[in-house]
Amino acid sequence: MTDSLIKSLGGRIIYLVGMMGSGKSMTGPLLAELLNYSFIDQDTLIEKIAKTSIQNIFQENGECGFRNLETKVLKEIGMTHSLVVATGGGIVTRSENWGILHQGIVVWINPSLNCLMKRLQLETSNRPLLNENDLTSTLQNLIKDRHSLYSESDLEISVDEQTPKEVAEKIYKKLLDVIQN
Repeated sequence: MTDSLIKSLGGRIIYLVGMMGSGKSMTGPLLAELLNYSFIDQDTLIEKIAKTSIQNIFQENGECGFRNLETKVLKEIGMTHSLVVATGGGIVTRSENWGILHQGIVVWINPSLNCLMKRLQLETSNRPLLNENDLTSTLQNLIKDRHSLYSESDLEISVDEQTPKEVAEKIYKKLLDVIQN
């Protein structure tokens, strides 16, 4: 299956989307290895280009300023090939990003709320959109606001307690179905 999948992909970029804490950055390198692709974590790339943290970008330029930079970086990434890209959780909130994302294959990693809660409880200080005083409510509102956007993905992968390796293997197995449809 490896050769036929890689041949069928034709170098198309695999974009991983989903809520913060969904496991995109952990799953991406493992999926890239399975596909003989390179891996890019878009948020890490943004921090490298901006020479500051995502949190500082939000503080200095607001969410709109961050989203503008995120879109600019996505456009640059979209001009390449043979990549697995872990996007930021809010990449789907701008319709212009979908034109770029759909040039590749968009995979929605969709963990349960409980799974997200466990993963994010210790990380709220690094997540500009999370209210650490009311994590549950904040997450529920973000999920509600973004669910219909994430559902525009080519492939949805439901996640609960699977390891990143298991999630990568699950995506890998389902990619051929997406390509053939």
